[in-house]
Amino acid sequence: MSTQLARLIPEARIGVAHGQMAERDLEKRMRQFTNGDIDVLLSTSIIESGLDIPNANTLIVDRADTFGLAQLYQLRGRVGRGAQRAYAYFFKHEARSATEEGSLRLETLAENTQLGAGYTIAMRDLEIRGAGDFLGTRQHGQIAAVGLNLYTRLLSQAVNQIKKQGHLEQDSLPISAVTFHPIISVDLPLEISIPESYIPDKDLRLRLYRRMADAHSIKEMLALQNEFVDRFGPLPPSLVNLFYQIEVRTLAERAGVSSVSVENGLITIRFPSLPQGAPPRKYPVMGRDVRTGKNAIWFSQDDHKWQSRLLDTLQTLKTL
Repeated sequence: MSTQLARLIPEARIGVAHGQMAERDLEKRMRQFTNGDIDVLLSTSIIESGLDIPNANTLIVDRADTFGLAQLYQLRGRVGRGAQRAYAYFFKHEARSATEEGSLRLETLAENTQLGAGYTIAMRDLEIRGAGDFLGTRQHGQIAAVGLNLYTRLLSQAVNQIKKQGHLEQDSLPISAVTFHPIISVDLPLEISIPESYIPDKDLRLRLYRRMADAHSIKEMLALQNEFVDRFGPLPPSLVNLFYQIEVRTLAERAGVSSVSVENGLITIRFPSLPQGAPPRKYPVMGRDVRTGKNAIWFSQDDHKWQSRLLDTLQTLKTL
């Protein structure tokens, strides 16, 4: 890249900075740029924070669609810190199309150029990337390596083990450990969301999503439903589906179910694996077309009443 820049602007003095350089060399290079001894600084994203160079007035980011929104926001802040007008250019690859999320990140940055836009950008970033598995299965960060369901089970086991060993008093346990709810994976063929047309305010939608995620009883869910209707009007279909999925999750949690999904056209209710040597799991009497296994129950999704049937089945399992 340095050679290409030298061909394009032979009159410019070009310096290179990256994280593999020795600390002294990197400091020297940055000082040269600050003092105006070099005209163009070719750098990795190492410059995204902690630098204040008032005379830097132009920023060009190559393959900007591959950067995170927070990174792009920080990079944009490296210019325009002085009295002169500054420009930031974000380029995509000429031949390769940007991903949908990459394009959304760039659009968000272009739409929010006003003073104090950081909060708006952060909230939009949360919507683009997702806020974790409080209503769905999408995950981000280190937990994604093992999956949130496995991670929370391991965490729960570790907390219980420490409690049994007597290393932690009950009163000293963190609230999250004391009020731990098992994570139930619910993956059904339903469109679930709070539509933007129903509640336009992004921040409010996120707060309501959080409240819905915190509902762990039918009573809490019904109270939320009534609040939605009172505040915003009749529920749209996708929101009705979302409340249905929360009801499924709540009943599954009480029945000791680990997941509810559709597999090969069958509604599948799975339980945690039984310990070795444990007696077989006993199921209540089911319909003829219901199959039971060691750790699962299946019935057909073709029945147009499968949603009510799923609730009835979970309600029956809850009483075991």
